[in-house]
Amino acid sequence: VQLQASGGGLVQAGDSLKLSCAASGRTFGSLVMGWFRQAPGKEREFVALLSRISTITEYADSVEGRFTISRDNAKNTVYLQMNSLKPEDTAVYYCAAGSRVAITSTDYNYWGQGTQVTVSS
Repeated sequence: VQLQASGGGLVQAGDSLKLSCAASGRTFGSLVMGWFRQAPGKEREFVALLSRISTITEYADSVEGRFTISRDNAKNTVYLQMNSLKPEDTAVYYCAAGSRVAITSTDYNYWGQGTQVTVSS
């Protein structure tokens, strides 16, 4: 499975941004999709996940109510809509794919290259 993340950029606090992650190489609909992020000097952390047919979603407490994960299985793409962005959301965002509904990065077998999100105050 190959994952290609895009949509990052530099925004101001309070702005919105939508990340995309296009998948190829395997039946997208069979994969659990997740978003993780890593800020400078910090460990990679879970952001959101979405099950195969969008019946299960889970979010980190820090983004609950502001971020929304969604998927379009026809386009082999998962999205992360980020609203009310804060400077602490600044990080490299990674999409990931796996076979289990899990929030630990080790449960995901495939990773995209990451896209930088920078939120200025």
